[in-house]
Amino acid sequence: MNASSSLWVYLSASPLLWLTATMVAFVIADAIAKKFNRHPVANPVVVAVVLLVVLLKLTGTSYETYFNGAQFVHFLLGPAIVALAIPLYENRHIVARSVLPIMAALLVGSVVASSSAVLLGWAMGAPFNILVALAPKSVTAGIAMGIARELGGEPSLAATFVLATGILGGIMVFPLMRLLRIKDDRAVGFAAGLASHGLGTAVAFQMSPLAGSFAGIALGLNGLMTALIVPVLIRFFG
Repeated sequence: MNASSSLWVYLSASPLLWLTATMVAFVIADAIAKKFNRHPVANPVVVAVVLLVVLLKLTGTSYETYFNGAQFVHFLLGPAIVALAIPLYENRHIVARSVLPIMAALLVGSVVASSSAVLLGWAMGAPFNILVALAPKSVTAGIAMGIARELGGEPSLAATFVLATGILGGIMVFPLMRLLRIKDDRAVGFAAGLASHGLGTAVAFQMSPLAGSFAGIALGLNGLMTALIVPVLIRFFG
């Protein structure tokens, strides 16, 4: 075995390798996003995912091995969600004045997000377990996987749909808002958080703290609303 192969065997066994790779991939992706003036297609999360997938493919590394090394990043998702409370508190007076529009948008948005995906899948002949996995596509992966598991769907497939929704939403939501001439940070942020959960929220914070605050509200409330809506909705297709 040559020196480079020996070095790779040593590094690949180190948990810090994949944590470091994740951080380096995001730094590179963020630099690319800056170069393209934060264009939605150059979303740093999407670019970082692509870079990591290519790296795992080239090195023949399984996802389990990668996750064992990079799970500290996964752990930090919890504190990151809690940290959303800071801009929310700073904008609490604006939020308080927007309670009725928030509840109306939440109800309509949650129902449309779940039912449109299920109806489209049903029209294309998707089996029941696929429909269950599709229904919670607009909430965070943890909630979506729990809903799918309890209703007879495939949790890993639900997580895949969540990731795809987040990526597409992060790319499309702001150009779409501009096309519709919707400029209110509250409306844009809430739409981003409701439609594309964490990824949409991350992009909303790039727009403004107010947009990020409303995206965080949508992310949390939509998780609760979807957990209530999906069990009722899916009964019509069982």
